[in-house]
Amino acid sequence: MSTNKFNHFLENARLLSDKFGIVPLLYGSLGLEYLTGDDLGADDIDILVTSVFVTERWHEFKSFLEVQGYVLVDEYEHTFERDGVAYSYADIEDLESFAGINTEDIELHETDGVRFLLLSLAQYLAVYKQSSKDGYRVNVRQKKDADKIRFIESKL
Repeated sequence: MSTNKFNHFLENARLLSDKFGIVPLLYGSLGLEYLTGDDLGADDIDILVTSVFVTERWHEFKSFLEVQGYVLVDEYEHTFERDGVAYSYADIEDLESFAGINTEDIELHETDGVRFLLLSLAQYLAVYKQSSKDGYRVNVRQKKDADKIRFIESKL
């Protein structure tokens, strides 16, 4: 597992919790790495938060992160960089319409006093199966998604 990236996530999650009361969901490859203990080469940190922070309260959210040293690199994707690590934020409510995952069914974890949400293997499988149908991901990430689906299925 990318321990260094996970520590970056914990630091970010602590900031979000202290300022906004957010309990973020660790998403993407880094979340899957944390769940399985396997190094999947996560190249960024994907974080899901309540939609209000990437919509109505986006300016406040963005300004807070910038004060903390995060540099906005892609406003459309809500992606920031800090210390060479990319952090992308999206809204957690999309999980239900996208992959049929009810946010109430997502497990709460705690590490070093930081609370965060994490998908189960079955939930990750639903996400990657749905992602593999998405136009961008089919063209750009098809092999990686197929590899992750096989990896998850082998763990289940």
